[in-house]
Amino acid sequence: MLAVSITPTPGRRNKFIHCQKAKVRIAVLPIMDLKTRWNSTLELLECTYRLREFTHEWLQNPKYSEYQPLFSTQDEWTIVKYVREVLRPFRDWTLRMSKRHTVTLHHVITVYNDMFDHFDGVMRALSKKKTQWTEDLFFAVKLAGQKLSKYYAEVTPTTGVVHVSTHILDLFRKLRSFTNWDKGMDINREDETSYTTQYQEAFLKYVENEYCAKHRRVPVNKLETVPSNNLLPCAMASGSYQSSFDPYDLSSDDEE
Repeated sequence: MLAVSITPTPGRRNKFIHCQKAKVRIAVLPIMDLKTRWNSTLELLECTYRLREFTHEWLQNPKYSEYQPLFSTQDEWTIVKYVREVLRPFRDWTLRMSKRHTVTLHHVITVYNDMFDHFDGVMRALSKKKTQWTEDLFFAVKLAGQKLSKYYAEVTPTTGVVHVSTHILDLFRKLRSFTNWDKGMDINREDETSYTTQYQEAFLKYVENEYCAKHRRVPVNKLETVPSNNLLPCAMASGSYQSSFDPYDLSSDDEE
């Protein structure tokens, strides 16, 4: 609402910019959220947080005193800081996948597991606090995790083998991710039911049927698909990754 109050007329905009003179190199105005733009909410929160000092100064003008009740309280600013930390990794993943000019299919498993780990880390941290807003944020993150699981389940049955194959073909990963899943669940990687064994066999069968057989021009057995419920397990089940994200460690915030 304050962004709408500050930006409608040239006079208000100029006064807001004047509040920033001699304090910042480039003066900016508040922005508004755009539902059709990725990461728009995060950009709004970051901009609003950076401009909070100037917004407070602008509200001291008697002309705009009627808008003072719209200024956030200290608790609300704390919530803004936490929500920023929850959303930041999604912007990183979006840019990581969208701005590359090379193949990104082999990153899919890693990104999904990183997102699940991120949600796990956030919910563990929030579960230690019992204020109303932390409980509300916990519930929101939980729903977001369920939505992510829904997308994950829709991808797995039809493209699981392709994702596994591209992941294994990545020289920086190969079978390491699946081995880490086995370690996280205390499973012997040599067992037939281990993720390492299942995905290695699925990969070899895929190569045999899709490439080797066609090259030799001889019939081979059809590829046996790995059960979809065992394909690409989310990291929440394995607990093999440890998220470095700590939403309560805000010392690295860039408030400039």
